[in-house]
Amino acid sequence: MRAAARRARSVADVDAGVSVCRACRRLVRWREDVALAKRRSYEGEPYWGRPVPGFGPPNARIWLLGLAPAAHGANRTGRVFTGDRSGDFLFAALHRAGLASSPHSIDAADGLTLNDTRVVAAVRCAPPDNKPLPEERSACAPWLDAEWRLRGASVRVIVVLGGFAWRAAFDVLRAAGAQVPVPLPKFGHLATVVVDGVTLIGCYHPSQQNTFTGRLTPAMLDDVFQLAISAC
Repeated sequence: MRAAARRARSVADVDAGVSVCRACRRLVRWREDVALAKRRSYEGEPYWGRPVPGFGPPNARIWLLGLAPAAHGANRTGRVFTGDRSGDFLFAALHRAGLASSPHSIDAADGLTLNDTRVVAAVRCAPPDNKPLPEERSACAPWLDAEWRLRGASVRVIVVLGGFAWRAAFDVLRAAGAQVPVPLPKFGHLATVVVDGVTLIGCYHPSQQNTFTGRLTPAMLDDVFQLAISAC
């Protein structure tokens, strides 16, 4: 898997390699079991049941970095942050900011496109309870590192969704040779750090736990994307 990531010569190569990765036995078993059992509300639909590649133009100036696919969201639809409440909340905000062609992200074949924005995840398989193990994060890191290596010099901003992804963002920059602050800056909503010309912006994850309780509101997410656009 690490060798396959190193061999990638384009973001398309990374996406292809990610989609057939079987490095983590626990995650492979979980994602495939979920795809077979299905949720009752989706029992008539096919499930992707594989690792989920990034989505958006490979030369985007804005990266949106999340944790991992949701079991009945991206693990079902085959596109990151698509097919669940978190994705509904996120893509509506991307559309308001002019970064998505539609506020509705339904499945990988719905025709939606992103403008100068690419969405990626630190871990590419749906984990049980949305909690990847440390060794699973480490096993998946080469794919994210390869994608960063192949982005060219395009990315100016990384919008980081949650504390898990915040750590992963600094790991990517460190692996690429950037001088990462020690200790790491603390994650927080609208926390902003510039590392080697790349602006990291913290954002609460658009999980139902955050959006239903008002910890993350549409206006707060709008502020994040406006800050990201201005930082480009």
